[in-house]
Amino acid sequence: MRQASAGGMGTIALLGAIVAMCGAGAARAAGPSPATTYKWVDDQGVVHYSDKVPPEVVGKSATVLDKQGRPVKKIEPALTPEQLKAKEAADEAQRARAKAQEEQTRRDRALMQSYTTEAEIDAAKKRAVDTLDAQIKSAQAYSADLTRRMGELKKTRASFGNNRVPPDVEREINTVDVELTRETALIKQKSDEIVAVTAKYDADKARWEEIYSDQARRAAANSAVATQNPGPATKGQATGTTKK
Repeated sequence: MRQASAGGMGTIALLGAIVAMCGAGAARAAGPSPATTYKWVDDQGVVHYSDKVPPEVVGKSATVLDKQGRPVKKIEPALTPEQLKAKEAADEAQRARAKAQEEQTRRDRALMQSYTTEAEIDAAKKRAVDTLDAQIKSAQAYSADLTRRMGELKKTRASFGNNRVPPDVEREINTVDVELTRETALIKQKSDEIVAVTAKYDADKARWEEIYSDQARRAAANSAVATQNPGPATKGQATGTTKK
């Protein structure tokens, strides 16, 4: 009976503690939460503290404080139309710079993955230039044939004097003239491409050398740091000791 009585008393005490905790939690939940405090400065430079931002402060800066009076948030003043326009321009410029940097990083990575030595870049340039040069020589040879044919046709036309020149002769003269114009434009185009391709590969080579030099300098710096601050294994090897 005494054991049963003690158990009953223990149960009652436990229930009482639970009720007390629930009552305290309910009191905290029902009680008013601490108001937010704002720190702001009026037009005369006087510092004020209040539980809400007054109308005269709207559009100006203010600081939100916690219960200990520590600043936890900064309320920035509203921007003027000029400031807003300048901010948008600055943000756009920043996005453009970030996009350009991302594109440059992509190109650099592709460049270093495409070539392992400078000689490979030179060989690629030579192949590209040789291909264009072959196309130019072919067009030049064709143009030479067309020029000779044009000379023959003009002699034929002149041989008729004041007589009517046969239509097929005139048609061929026109055709050859069009072909000569086309081949001349093609030669000019391929010559311009050689200049552009040469400039591209020269720029790629210069950038490749720059990146390679930077990587070599970083590797040397990391090696120097590793030498000056060896890890446990390196220290053991340097002193001839072994870990047992």
